[in-house]
Amino acid sequence: MSHELELPAFDRPVAVNGRNGHNNDLGRLSDVPVELAVEIGRTRMTVGETLELRPGSIVVLNRMAGEPVDLLVNGTPIAHGEVVVIDEEFGLRITDVLGGANGDAAPSDASSDASAQPAAEAPGTV
Repeated sequence: MSHELELPAFDRPVAVNGRNGHNNDLGRLSDVPVELAVEIGRTRMTVGETLELRPGSIVVLNRMAGEPVDLLVNGTPIAHGEVVVIDEEFGLRITDVLGGANGDAAPSDASSDASAQPAAEAPGTV
């Protein structure tokens, strides 16, 4: 059994700068919490190697000392930077903001390729 249903027409937002939206008002999102993480590197290990980790064990990461680290927002790399110490606390000085053709976050060099690896790997984060 089918019935015809008449729905009211909604006004579409006016396109501004080639995008749909109400003046691209991102202010409404300013209070939405996101997780920021600074990733100094990653590595791959077997389960057996992971079970052998003890205090004092050294895990070699895929990044050289002095290389930029990645700033991730909800797991997505958005920038590179260098670790700094301010009043005995770690911080990050942003050196490069990543952006793709559509403004999406995208790695701009090979050093970020490791961030695309599966989450099952052992990340080293600060």
